[in-house]
Amino acid sequence: MHAGRRFTLREVLKWTRRDIYWFLFLSLVPTVLYAVLGWTWLTIPWVPIALVGTAVAFVTGFKNNASYDRLWEARQIYGAIVNTSRAWGIMVMDFVTTKHAPSTVDAEGLKAVHTRLIHRHIAWMHALRFQLRQPRVWEHMIKVYNREYRQWYTVDEVENKVEDALAGLVPAVELGSVLGKSNPAAQLLAAQSKDLRTLLDQGLIEDFRHMELEKLIVDLYAQQGKCERIKNFPYPRQFATLNLMFTRLFINLVPFGMLGEFAKLGDGYIWLTIPFSALVAWVFNMMERIGESTENPFEGSANDVPITAITRTIEIDLREMLDEHDIPAPLKPLNNILM
Repeated sequence: MHAGRRFTLREVLKWTRRDIYWFLFLSLVPTVLYAVLGWTWLTIPWVPIALVGTAVAFVTGFKNNASYDRLWEARQIYGAIVNTSRAWGIMVMDFVTTKHAPSTVDAEGLKAVHTRLIHRHIAWMHALRFQLRQPRVWEHMIKVYNREYRQWYTVDEVENKVEDALAGLVPAVELGSVLGKSNPAAQLLAAQSKDLRTLLDQGLIEDFRHMELEKLIVDLYAQQGKCERIKNFPYPRQFATLNLMFTRLFINLVPFGMLGEFAKLGDGYIWLTIPFSALVAWVFNMMERIGESTENPFEGSANDVPITAITRTIEIDLREMLDEHDIPAPLKPLNNILM
């Protein structure tokens, strides 16, 4: 997520400079052929090009709206995870008590139970973010302009391993078992449910409180499923492909329409075709690029939902509930990018 007031001109140019070079070349070639070699037949009436541009604008607008909906839904899901996580922490602290437990359970043992349940939840959040950062073939981080821009920030899930993030949060035996499964996050929630059943049998929670805690686990499963739906179901390829094809078609036609328009102003004005064609092409390309950079909100781009920072925020809240002292600091934006 970009955490600055706006993208700077330097950032935008770094992201799109290759496109600008290409657009200048596309407009330079027909202009030279027209002005130097006298190929006046290269001109195309502006009306059909404008009709194509209108269609492109509509299709691109539709894609951008749909992409923003995916991004905003992802942010809402993580907002729900924040709320449920805090509820989990406070309910574990207040519901798991020795009121109905045998006298052999002392305060230190009770605190160990609280720590185990809350730490396992922190491990679930870390496992989920690592799963959501795993690349998919339809995502766009493999493109050169995104790889170059990634040099300005780091993605923890790419630079580090999930084993390191979960170390110390769950017992080593449980960690090995969980990581051996295809969906570690789901298995951690299953372990939470199993642990609650054991606590019920031990008398540390009663039936009503057990059901309330189980409801939170079910809600966390639901939020994880929503994240997985967005991650594993891309923006429909037919819309994305046609939008890209229409945009490129329009960009390639623009210089041929500009030739005729500037030729009407006089021979010297024909060279204005180059900058103005590149400008129009850049605008339409940026409209398409904005939708592209928004459609996959968990891929690790500068426009993602900052799930790493959100996870750290929840972890801090939960550890403070346990009165722990070795608490990690909140994540800060790097070059205005918060991941």
